[in-house]
Amino acid sequence: MINYPWGHNRRFNSYSEYFKRTLGERVQKVTIDAGFTCPNRDGSKGTGGCTYCNNDAFNPSYCTPEKSIKQQIEEGIEFHINRYRRAKNYLAYFQSYSNTYAPLSKLKTIYNEALNIPGVVGLVIGTRPDCIDDKKLEYFKELSRSHYIIIEYGVESCYNKTLERINRGHTFEQSVETIEKTKQMGIKTGAHFIIGLPGESKEEILNEAKIISSLPLDTIKFHQLQIIKGTAMEKEFNEHPENFTFFELPEYIDFFIQFIERLNPSFVIERFAGEVPPRFLAGPGWGLIRNDQILVKFEKRLEELDTWQGKLLNKIWNHF
Repeated sequence: MINYPWGHNRRFNSYSEYFKRTLGERVQKVTIDAGFTCPNRDGSKGTGGCTYCNNDAFNPSYCTPEKSIKQQIEEGIEFHINRYRRAKNYLAYFQSYSNTYAPLSKLKTIYNEALNIPGVVGLVIGTRPDCIDDKKLEYFKELSRSHYIIIEYGVESCYNKTLERINRGHTFEQSVETIEKTKQMGIKTGAHFIIGLPGESKEEILNEAKIISSLPLDTIKFHQLQIIKGTAMEKEFNEHPENFTFFELPEYIDFFIQFIERLNPSFVIERFAGEVPPRFLAGPGWGLIRNDQILVKFEKRLEELDTWQGKLLNKIWNHF
């Protein structure tokens, strides 16, 4: 039996096990759409948004900005009570668009409303690295003294050529600077990446594991590239399908295992694949298989290969 550094016997640093250690029990995220936008949508940096982005593809049915924060959370809790009966406490997950892209006074109103709802023990705040400042970080630092607070930054790629191609409107260097500053403030910090963005070779993607491993992250999310209807990337895919490479599910699992063998074992992996309703897909997909079923296949394959997160990390660092 290998003594993994994360303190349990799963072969990767599991998100669910992390919360058992951190909060002593299962917690469930409740998604909220607070009506934010992004600087590359409203014209301050660009228009049209990221080329892959359509938030409708992952928002639950109860989640709409026409409803109050309180109503969305209460409906979300009711939804999850029926689906996940073990969850007693909840994290308000502000997912859609850039959830720090507003004056601090507005952020305080929104986030204080969420934290005053019974059962909500913390916030998960999805945003961009160019939508944060010192005053906002000070506010989140103060909240983190009494609540679970994590800021998740959409980084998507370590390569500026890719970020420019997908119209992110910021550089990887900006992401690094913001992640480091957030962590220095004592705030839990997460990041999101997309595996398989156009123009990136498999070798470049694997190299990202080494780059990412040097960041001061607590949690990390990945999902495979999916072509979503109504996006600029759908148009690009229809016009130039030869520029895109997609993984079949078994291939993706094996490739992602190669990736996490090179990944910092201190990072809690929240997700390694994305799931959207098939009606939103405009490109190849994996059918109706759910993420929990994919996770079973992933862990079985880790056992078959007798490998785990970070297994090759020291060898890789020594090579460089």
